[in-house]
Parts: sequence; structure tokens; C-alpha cells
Amino acid sequence: MAQNPPPQNQQGIPQQGVDRLRRMSTVEGSAFFTSDLSVNEFLLVKEAGFEPLGLVVGSSIYHIGYQVGNWNQNMELQVLSQAMYAARELAMSRMESEAEQLQADGIVGVRLTVGFYEWGQGLAEFIAIGTAVRSTSKEGSFKTPNGKPFTSDLSGQDFWTLLQAGYAPRGLVMGTCVYHVAHQSLRGWLGSTGQNVEMPNFTQATYEARELAMDRMQYEAMQLQAEGVVGVQVQERPYYWGAHVIEFFAFGNAVYSLRKDHTIAKPQLNLPLS
Repeated sequence: MAQNPPPQNQQGIPQQGVDRLRRMSTVEGSAFFTSDLSVNEFLLVKEAGFEPLGLVVGSSIYHIGYQVGNWNQNMELQVLSQAMYAARELAMSRMESEAEQLQADGIVGVRLTVGFYEWGQGLAEFIAIGTAVRSTSKEGSFKTPNGKPFTSDLSGQDFWTLLQAGYAPRGLVMGTCVYHVAHQSLRGWLGSTGQNVEMPNFTQATYEARELAMDRMQYEAMQLQAEGVVGVQVQERPYYWGAHVIEFFAFGNAVYSLRKDHTIAKPQLNLPLS
């Protein structure tokens, strides 16, 4: 007899997850927490004025559709772009929902991963995981303009440095673009054989795809009323779509000013003791 799936609340969190978060919640008088922060990161987050509340997770197993690009045409595969973006958003939103269960102000040390499994053709699991934290001095003031916990993949050291300088993370912003790079024609292949020459077709395709991903990431940051994005990374991943289909994924930390005067700590030379 088939078993029924575990019940979920309105945010998509399994009941087991709700129970786990409830047991950790400081609302019930417990001071217990879990964290994926290293010892140094944990202590620096505490020094920055935040207390860890618990490890929060969001997951989505998503079926990635299929779209064929024209053999000799550079083009975005919008069906695939939309799928990769929607799946990450589902994982992120569920992680944020778990943080809200803990009444957190934000989530630090966020990691986004994608895994594929042999038992599902075209299935991918998107996982978002981080440590929910709460400000010990300005509770609630670090949330996003729409009242959600902020998200950040900054290390504990970078998080502490950012706050010390008068800035704060607004949210982890991202943009994606799945792009089909046109195949080279026989004439073009013969013309470039044995020569040092730029391949304009390939250059234009990858350039345009990166720009689309970067622009979408920037748009997300502007929607959060951020002043800029730090720690930007642009990753290229072929996955399983074929040699000429690549996902360009751009992500970074949207930040804003806490105050007008920014005190930047000067770097100091530390010599190890002999």
C-alpha cells in the first residue's frame, strides 16, 4: 500500500521541518541552535551583533523541460531559463519561510546547489541552505523592504567587515540565462583551421548570454532598493543539455547603507609569533 506524502504547511515546509524549527525556537524558551558556520564565522557573526537561531533549508525537485535551439542560430532557450530560475526561487522562498518560522532577521552563509539524479530523466534538485540569525540590538530593522529576512552568502568575516563599515546585506540576488551557441559552419571551420583568429559567432553568443544573466541579477537588486551588489560571481554550467547549450548564472549580495558615515578599517599587518 502506498504511503501518503508528509503533510506540508502553506509555505511548503514539511511537517517534520516545522516540528524541528519549533523545538529550536527561542519563543519556547530553548537556546538550542544549529549552524553551518565555521567556528570563526560563528564568533564573528556573534561579534557583529547577531545570534544564530538555526539551520534553515529549502528544496525543490524540478522537472526541466526540453527546448531545441536552431543549429546555426545564437538564441536564448527561454523555457530552460525560466525553469532554472523558478526552481531556485522555490528553494530560496522555502528557506526564507523556515527562517520566518524562527522569527529571524536574516540568513547568512547561504549556499545554492543543484543536483541531478539517475532515477529521473530531466529532474534536478535545487537546495538552498543557510543559518538564520536575529539582530540582538535592532530586531527587525535588517529585513528587506517587503518584510522578508535578508539573505547573504558572505562569509562570517565578510559579513562582520560589511557591518563594521556601515553597510548591510539586503538579499542574495541572481540572474540566469540558458543559451544555445550556434554551431560553426563548414566554411567557417575550414577558414579558421590552423589560424589564430577570433570566432565572432561564439564570442557574441557567450557575451550576450552573460549580459542577460548580469542584467537580471542587477534588476533584482534594484527591486530590493539596494545601492549595489558585492561578491558577484558568474558561473557557466553545461549540465546535460548538450555541448552547445550553456547556463550562465550570475549571483551576488545586494547591499545598502546603514548610515551616511562609513568608517573603513585600515588593513593591518599581522606577523605570526615565533
